[in-house]
Amino acid sequence: MLAVAFDGKVFSSNLPSLPGVYRMLNAVGEVIYVGKAIDLKKRVSSYFQKSNLSPRIQLMVSQIAGIETTVTRSEAEALLLENNLIKSLAPRYNILFRDDKSYPYLMLSQHTYPRLAFYRGALDNQHQYFGPFPNTGVVRESIHLLQKVFRLRTCEDSVFNHRTRPCLLYQIKRCSGPCVHLISPEEYHKDTKSASLFLQGKQNEVLKDIAEKMQAASDRMDYEQAAMFRDQMQALRKIQEKQFVESGKALDADVIACASLQDGIERFCVNLVMIRGGRHLGDKSFFPQNVQGYKIADVLEAFIAQHYLNRHVPSLIIIGEKIRLDILQPLLSEQAGRKITIVLNPVGERRVWLNMATENARLALQQMLLRQASQEERLQALQQALNLPNLSRIECFDISHTMGEATVASCVVYDNFSLRNNEYRRYNITDIAPGDDYGAMRQVLLRRYSKIAEEEGKLPDLILIDGGKGQVSAAQEILIELGLNDIPFVGVAKGEGRKPGLEQLIFPSTEKPLKLPADHAGLHLIQQIRDEAHRFAIQGHRARRNKSRTLSSLEQIAGIGAKRRQSLLGRFGGLKGVLSASIEELQQAEGISRALAEKIYRELH
Repeated sequence: MLAVAFDGKVFSSNLPSLPGVYRMLNAVGEVIYVGKAIDLKKRVSSYFQKSNLSPRIQLMVSQIAGIETTVTRSEAEALLLENNLIKSLAPRYNILFRDDKSYPYLMLSQHTYPRLAFYRGALDNQHQYFGPFPNTGVVRESIHLLQKVFRLRTCEDSVFNHRTRPCLLYQIKRCSGPCVHLISPEEYHKDTKSASLFLQGKQNEVLKDIAEKMQAASDRMDYEQAAMFRDQMQALRKIQEKQFVESGKALDADVIACASLQDGIERFCVNLVMIRGGRHLGDKSFFPQNVQGYKIADVLEAFIAQHYLNRHVPSLIIIGEKIRLDILQPLLSEQAGRKITIVLNPVGERRVWLNMATENARLALQQMLLRQASQEERLQALQQALNLPNLSRIECFDISHTMGEATVASCVVYDNFSLRNNEYRRYNITDIAPGDDYGAMRQVLLRRYSKIAEEEGKLPDLILIDGGKGQVSAAQEILIELGLNDIPFVGVAKGEGRKPGLEQLIFPSTEKPLKLPADHAGLHLIQQIRDEAHRFAIQGHRARRNKSRTLSSLEQIAGIGAKRRQSLLGRFGGLKGVLSASIEELQQAEGISRALAEKIYRELH
């Protein structure tokens, strides 16, 4: 515990006049602000000597109970460290951009027959990556288009290596059948190269190459092949018309715009438009936290520093506000290993892109405020209906199983007017009687809140239980045992015919359930959270059940051990493939004799 009395003037007078990072801490040791400085002594002392500080800074300074500093070699290095600390510590007075998920990429693997695939994670030098893309939908759409034009494989290696006949994608002309050698490695490589050039924005080279192939096929009177190349060219031209930016130049650029609106407090939205290889991949909106008292230029600087930290940086960044280029541009160039240009005052078509991004940011901010207003209305209505003093964070639990098989419990979190899917959790329920929903509820609540009872997490303002009186009683037992019985909790029992709007709210302390009107805003919020918990539980249950059934159905066949089971699943791409295989196909798997193949077929059918 830090002492509250803190003399900032004395502390700052002993600091060195060197670049570095400072961390301001409150009385309980929490980091409330992280900053960088080219001169630590001068920068930190300014907080305790100036009288014209903004209200936000005055409030922050009043809470300082200690300061920690780290000296760096340069201001650029300080900026890097500052943003690493902001991302990891999330101080309450720094601008924060919540973007925990890595961006999706499109990958071309380095195989004899390269695979076209969706990829998310750390990049390496083994494969070829294209992106990043703003969302998964754009990646999957791109894969679909490339399949249609270049017919590249998308199947996993475990399936590809064990195919004995072409799959459905070959039949519908979305794959050239490399798994059964219906195309030579040389011809397949040409298609892979064309796809790579297309993704790099060199679409004219691709069209020229296909045109030459079409002419050659026509000259040798192979009109079917020529027609295929013609269809490829038409498909590519349609894509080109739809997806390429006006200039048609194969450039990589990010266009970043920021908009702000006042609704009692000032709110900001940053819109990021991604252009890769001349293709407009779409945009993504970000809503920063802790922005009161900041200007648009401050928000943009924070976004650029945080967003591109340890992430791919395009060669060109276009923004419309004056920011400090002397630090950001060299830092991004050093990180990327090539020159990065930040354009502050674009003209021509680049100005059009920026204006579009600004309008997108403004519209996204308006939509967010409308959604939040609706959520605030729902939350307030529920708070009044349940007579709760405070209501912000809600946690909801649901149990899913099939006749007691593969029981999974879900916990979804609603906080600050939205569902927080990064805080969702699933729990595999074990050591209970099959179908014992009450035991499952006791187990999940015990596992969820035993750590929180030891002060290792946030307590909700309300717990929702999907179920009736029995589930509520089970929940009450555990919360009393953990000393958390002061947390309000409610059971949500389905109404007659399980129809929405007929739900009853079950309380542990009263016999009579509460039935809210079907159009009640608070009931709509309960339904939203309950349905999300149900969806999340079912999704987890199905995955666990399918995995269990895949293994158990083969495990029950005498003579099928782990090695043969793995051989069968690998060759046929899973249990579904094994079920559809004939006796002759089963016999071709490693370690499977004719007699055993007949036995497997008999047992599975």
